[in-house]
Amino acid sequence: MPSAFHPAPSAGASRWSRLPREARDTLFLLAVVGWILLPLTATLPLWASALAYALLAWRGRIALLQKPMPGRWQLLALLVLVVGLTLLSYRTILGADAGVTLVSMLLTLKTMELRAKRDAMVIFFLGFFALIANFLHSQSLLTALAIAIGLVGLLTALVHAHMPVGQPSLKFAAVLSLKMVAIGAPLTLALFVFFPRMAPLWGVPQNPAAKTGLSDEMTVGSVASLAQDEGIAFRVKFDTPQNRPPPANQLYWRGPVLSDFDGSTWRATPSFRTPDDRMFADIRTEGEALRYELTLEPHHKPWLLTLDLTGSAPVLPRGRAYSTGDLQWLSNRPITEVTRIAVESHTRYRFGMQAGNRELAFNRRLPANSNPRTQAWVAQLVAEIGERPDRSAQLVQRLQQQLRSGGYTYTLDPGVYTGQAADEFWFDRKQGFCEHISAAFVIALRSAGVPARIVTGYQGGEANSVDGYWTVRQADAHAWAEVWLGEEQGWVRFDPTGSVSPGRIGAAQRLNTPNFMGISVSNAATINGLQRMRAVWEAVNNSWNQWVLNYTQREQMDMLSKLGLSSPNWMDLVRILGGLVLAAAMIVVLALQYQRRRVDPWLALLGEARKRLRQAGVPEAAQGSAATPRALARLVHAQAPELAPAFGQWLKAMERQRYAHATGQPAPKAELAALRKQLRLLPWSRLRARANKV
Repeated sequence: MPSAFHPAPSAGASRWSRLPREARDTLFLLAVVGWILLPLTATLPLWASALAYALLAWRGRIALLQKPMPGRWQLLALLVLVVGLTLLSYRTILGADAGVTLVSMLLTLKTMELRAKRDAMVIFFLGFFALIANFLHSQSLLTALAIAIGLVGLLTALVHAHMPVGQPSLKFAAVLSLKMVAIGAPLTLALFVFFPRMAPLWGVPQNPAAKTGLSDEMTVGSVASLAQDEGIAFRVKFDTPQNRPPPANQLYWRGPVLSDFDGSTWRATPSFRTPDDRMFADIRTEGEALRYELTLEPHHKPWLLTLDLTGSAPVLPRGRAYSTGDLQWLSNRPITEVTRIAVESHTRYRFGMQAGNRELAFNRRLPANSNPRTQAWVAQLVAEIGERPDRSAQLVQRLQQQLRSGGYTYTLDPGVYTGQAADEFWFDRKQGFCEHISAAFVIALRSAGVPARIVTGYQGGEANSVDGYWTVRQADAHAWAEVWLGEEQGWVRFDPTGSVSPGRIGAAQRLNTPNFMGISVSNAATINGLQRMRAVWEAVNNSWNQWVLNYTQREQMDMLSKLGLSSPNWMDLVRILGGLVLAAAMIVVLALQYQRRRVDPWLALLGEARKRLRQAGVPEAAQGSAATPRALARLVHAQAPELAPAFGQWLKAMERQRYAHATGQPAPKAELAALRKQLRLLPWSRLRARANKV
């Protein structure tokens, strides 16, 4: 029967407790290693992930069934296989990707020779290294949470490994490791806040295959997959009352400008303007500048995706911004991490009134025999318009009217277009989405000799009701047209998609069915609930981006200014950090002093027993040779035989109570209270009477 102090364990707990200590420890450590490797499976080669978990399963079976460990030659063959596959995958064993793969495989291979404490220590160190390696590929909130759980798991296994006696509780080791994390958290936070931020001594490698929402070239049909992608491209915080942005039909986030057309593919070209030829001399803005902060997700391109028109360079945390001259702003380094920039833009402007002949000629070019039906149709329209100063503007209006009334539809599934995409769109299919419509629109204008080009980027966005940030998603990827309307107006934006589907522009409407994690949802209440959940999660993730990933040197200096320092610099950070570290060290010293003075309740109870023995005429009970319960029992049996049976039983209970629990675990108060009561009920009066008689 279970004792009053130990309730009956469950069947699962009972089976776990009956396992040998070595098997329990091994299985727990294997589970921790499996968790550490889980986030890395997205970046490891398929063979590495499969082999790693196969090895962990094999080692777990060995531990459960008490099978013999693999021999030295088997392990050597596995090592050669791992190194060979790594070389085959990366052509090297150096570098971030190859190194992480090799360390991950060495970590799992080391579990196959886990025999002694020394082997466990190697696994712990490799495990901590693998934990940090996760940040080489992602610094997202989910990755940080996964690493935090893995850290606690590794610390638990490490604490457990330093408890050599008995079958110590994993729960106790976990609680102790959580206490260690809690004790170290304030100092870690202080280091994060006050340690001087500086450019890294080495570049953090990034995954070159990471997906981006845009490209510097466009073949009709290439943007279709983005229309269903709910991934976040960037977030915006407007510096306006209630964080309100301009109207949605003014939210055009500018990306690559595509001017070069070879008959099937549109490509970006180098700007015809440079800073030396007064790039911004022909910009005219209206109204006050709109100020906002843009938090870009990594897209591994230099594009800054600011609003039209940004006349002054955006402020980057690192590096510098420059313009191509066609209103697109770029960074001098790819955006490989979450990046926050400060921007000022004007949504009402004129630009390009002084465009040069080379620039205009390039934006009139069409390949020979390109879309002949479109060219013939446009020639008829031009003949109807006649020779007039606003001929280009009139042609634009005719094309927009054709899109509005010609039976054209906006769809994400228009089918496959051939090389003469404009002809097919205008006369055959009459359906498509932004890239089909904009490309056909620009080709029609160029057929009449009107300079026109395609601009890609994002349009619109949606407000997060939780934190007030505006979120622009990959589903907001868009393409529109710019047309040169003479020296009075310059380049003017026209969005022909709005003529086909006004809702797509005016209200940032999307055609895809609401879905959650790829599952289509139609119930309104369910949609609202899922949208609310997504808004909360994205607000939490955005806070992580703003306060952790984007905590730069500028934010540090702003914080010091708020603390009262007039001209803060990195030496102020060093002084503050040094003071905090010194204060933490003093707290640790005081805590250790307090811990030394603190008396173990079990030792205090044993000391009370020795005191009673001394008062009853057994002076040797206070000597060091009687420090343990068994030594004390022998002493009582020799000097006070009438007390030995009862006192011996009490000492055995004390010994069981001490060593029945995990090493170092404090004794339950209820058990100590019961033992204290039993001690007081022992026949001390008879022993004292005998001592007085003697």
